Amino acid sequence: MCPTTKNPNDTAYEDASGFAPTRVISLAVVEDPSYDWRREAIEGGSLRHVDLHKGVNGWASPPGDFFRLRGPDYFSSRQKYPSGEWLLRPAGVDWLRSANRLDNVVGRRDNRIATALRRAHSLGRARKAFVVAVNLQIPGRECHSAVFYYAAEDPIPAGSLLYRFIHGDDAFRNARFKIVNRIVKGPWLVRTSVGNHAACLLGKALSCNYHRGENYLEIDVDIGSSAIATAILHIALGCVTEVTIDMGFLVEAQEEEELPERLIGAVRVAQMEMSSARYVETRDVGKEGRLGILH
Repeated sequence: MCPTTKNPNDTAYEDASGFAPTRVISLAVVEDPSYDWRREAIEGGSLRHVDLHKGVNGWASPPGDFFRLRGPDYFSSRQKYPSGEWLLRPAGVDWLRSANRLDNVVGRRDNRIATALRRAHSLGRARKAFVVAVNLQIPGRECHSAVFYYAAEDPIPAGSLLYRFIHGDDAFRNARFKIVNRIVKGPWLVRTSVGNHAACLLGKALSCNYHRGENYLEIDVDIGSSAIATAILHIALGCVTEVTIDMGFLVEAQEEEELPERLIGAVRVAQMEMSSARYVETRDVGKEGRLGILH
């Protein structure tokens, strides 16, 4: 992943998303030959795309080198190395709230990422695009979902670890889906309870549900399925506007030939405000389009 460099002619600059944060979101027109579905997806969420180092109440894309993963000789040396470039590219973040838990967000007719990609399809673009979404489901009097989207414009290489994860069964996915985090900024209590540079197999620690569409895989992580995870989360949410955290998602390598590990994608959530969440109805809004066809 190319290092972040600041454009001296602009106050905003690109992070690992490849796009500079902007405060002005132009509505893409389907007929526009320059239409970029991923840019619309990145810029259109309720949680803003912000500067990687200075942004608050928003999200950014930390470089893969911020995370240390299992290296090519891990099983003999136990050494971890900076991850390097992600496997997929960022395609936006949604911060949502609802009366009940939100499942299969990408499969909803009103999902903005799916809508942006359908617009691209109508122009004959991004026909081979594939989306991986991670939906962290947060319990409470109002349910919240932090949904992180990543996309490939070209087919996932057949036989690769990510390909096997996408096309595998839930038992394989649960045994391999991992999160790594680093606390960039936060009170001591959060650092000690969440842990810094901590790694966790989410499919073993929490209940994960997988929704597979023709060109997407959504992983719904039910944080409320673990009393310990819920307690830790409530500590973090109690001072959420003081916390900046980097999270990376990957498929764990468990065989020599699967090394080195690579991130599917990562996200920095910077001093987020709960009130930034957009309200979403939980009634059945139906499915449509290629991103709404479930297997």
